Amino acid sequence: MNYGRLRHVKYLYFAYKLLETTLILVPFWSLAAIPRSWRPHKSWTWARTMHANLVRRFYVLSNDVGGIVISPSSRSLLPTLGFGSGLWVDPAPMELVTGNLKFWASAASVSPVKLPGYWRHKPKTSIQLEAPLMPGEKIVYALHGGAYTLLSAHPWDITSSIQRGLLRRVDSVHRTFSIEYRLSSTKPFAAANPFPTALLDALTGYNYLVNTLQIPPADIVIEGHSAGGNLALALVRYLIESSALPLPGALLLLSPWCDLGTSHVYPGSSMRTCVKTDYIVPEDSLGYSVDAFTGPFGVGAAEFNPYISSASTHLTTPISFAGFPRTFITAGGGEILRDSIRTLHQRMKADIGKDRVEYFEPPGLPHDFMVFEGGFYDPERRDAFKAIAEWVES
Repeated sequence: MNYGRLRHVKYLYFAYKLLETTLILVPFWSLAAIPRSWRPHKSWTWARTMHANLVRRFYVLSNDVGGIVISPSSRSLLPTLGFGSGLWVDPAPMELVTGNLKFWASAASVSPVKLPGYWRHKPKTSIQLEAPLMPGEKIVYALHGGAYTLLSAHPWDITSSIQRGLLRRVDSVHRTFSIEYRLSSTKPFAAANPFPTALLDALTGYNYLVNTLQIPPADIVIEGHSAGGNLALALVRYLIESSALPLPGALLLLSPWCDLGTSHVYPGSSMRTCVKTDYIVPEDSLGYSVDAFTGPFGVGAAEFNPYISSASTHLTTPISFAGFPRTFITAGGGEILRDSIRTLHQRMKADIGKDRVEYFEPPGLPHDFMVFEGGFYDPERRDAFKAIAEWVES
């Protein structure tokens, strides 16, 4: 396939769709959002409605053309332009890759590699990013979202707003670290980096914190949102089942994509009833990502593999969260993944105790609402960060 020609076609298609959006859709949305009764949710403002429409349009186009903007990737370490510091992280040693993970990695022909990692610190501080922890300090190990096919760990990516929020609002969090895990792709592009590539990369970043920097695992908070939440769940499950490395002290899951299969797709489910209050269009936005991520294992793996879909109700073997660290979960009350996140919450609460799992679900909000700055999803976003800060400090 001529990928250069495909790239040119992609940009022409995007230019056409951008023109269509600007000249036709934005004026129509602007007028249609004026009557409150026409907005997707009764609590939504005109600005929130417009924002959701624009994000939905951008998200669908990104999936249609394989990414609209050229994001930083695992292939290079890019300057952080004053927003933090980047460095290369050595691959996790192969002796840490055991059991099912070793089998899956062999089947997918993937192995740990050297990756870019990015540090951030609190505004107006000069802390040495690899310095030993100060008394009472917590480190956030952040795993970004993007359906395993989009976005980046780089500080200028939109997803870094989560880290900015944690650094500003959580007193004990002075630094965050993120790993540039490899993204998956499939036809019409070159097939690359299927499961368990991202899990190997998440293990690489965690090994760097625990073994290279000697950060006490109890002082590490693993944060993941959307696909990053899925990856955080898989990493902790692997740490428990393999005993490869000690467990982190806490787990922060923000709108986790915890069921890549179809077990939560049925009439009356949030996958059907929340399509107007979310920017993700299930068939358009998620199908490609599931295909790319499951790769040689096939989409059936999204139904039956607990490392891929820990909230799936199609799992044939009982799943347990015993041994998981204390966990905070958020979901948007208007996101299509809401029901699967509720299933995850109930399962975790049953296995590790209701006092060990916090849950925050503001009504009517879309997927990954905490990513979006600018006040579109305030005061709910502020309230979420406040609740997380209290939980981290408790």
